[in-house]
Amino acid sequence: MTHCLTLIAGAALLAVALFPEPLVCQSAEMAHAPASYARIGIMRARDEGQSVGLETGYIRHLEWHRQVKDPFAWYSYSFSASTERQGWIIYATFGHTAAELSNPVSPAEDGRDASITLSPYVQYTGNSIYEFLPSLSRGNGVPTPTLRVEYTTVELNYGAGKAFEAALAAEQSKLRAETLWYRLVVGGNASCYLRLRPRASLANILDERADQAFPEKLNGLISKMSVEVLNLLPNMLVNVVPEPER
Repeated sequence: MTHCLTLIAGAALLAVALFPEPLVCQSAEMAHAPASYARIGIMRARDEGQSVGLETGYIRHLEWHRQVKDPFAWYSYSFSASTERQGWIIYATFGHTAAELSNPVSPAEDGRDASITLSPYVQYTGNSIYEFLPSLSRGNGVPTPTLRVEYTTVELNYGAGKAFEAALAAEQSKLRAETLWYRLVVGGNASCYLRLRPRASLANILDERADQAFPEKLNGLISKMSVEVLNLLPNMLVNVVPEPER
C-alpha cells in the first residue's frame, strides 16, 4: 500500500484538472497572487498495540525525506487526549502552488520506502487538498509551528459556502491572533472548511474561547462542526523548526 504522502501527485493533478491555471489564479483571494494550497492527511495505527510501530515507522520514513532533501516542509501533529481520535497522527504541508503539489520528490521511491516502514502498521483515514482563504484569515497560510493548534472542521449545508465566506470576511478585521481558514477542494465533502489557530499552549486556546465563536448568523449554515486540539510532534518534522516552549 502506497503511503499517503506519495498521493500528492495524483490528487494535485486532479486539482489542476478541476481548476486549470487561469481559474486557480482567479480563485485566489488576491488577484495578483497564485492560490495557496495545503495537503493534510490523517493516519492511525492499523490495530491495537501497533501505535509504537506507527510512530517508529513514520520517524524512519521522514528520515528518507530528509536524506533525499525533500524541499517541502512537513508538519506532524497528534490529536490530544480530549478527542476520540487520540493517538492519530496528522501530517501536513502548507503554502504550495498546484504545480508544486504536482511534483513531489521521488514519488516511486517514496512509496517503496513507505511500504516497508509504514504500511504494516498504518490505516489512512484522510488525505485532502485545501485552498487557503486569505480574506478570512490572519496569517499567510503556513501555520506557525507552535506546540498546540486548535483544529476546527466545519461542514456546511448545501449551497451555503458563499454566505459563510462572506460572513467570515466581514469579521476578518476583528481577528487578533493567527487564524487560518482553508476550503476543501479535493478529497471529501465539497462544503467542508478547516480553521487552524496555532497557539503556544492549551491555556492560550482555552483563554480565547470567546474568540473562536462564530457570528450567530452562521448557525443556520452549519450542518456539523468539531473543535479539537493538536499537539505538535517535534521529532516528526521535516524542514520545520518548532517554536520554543514558553
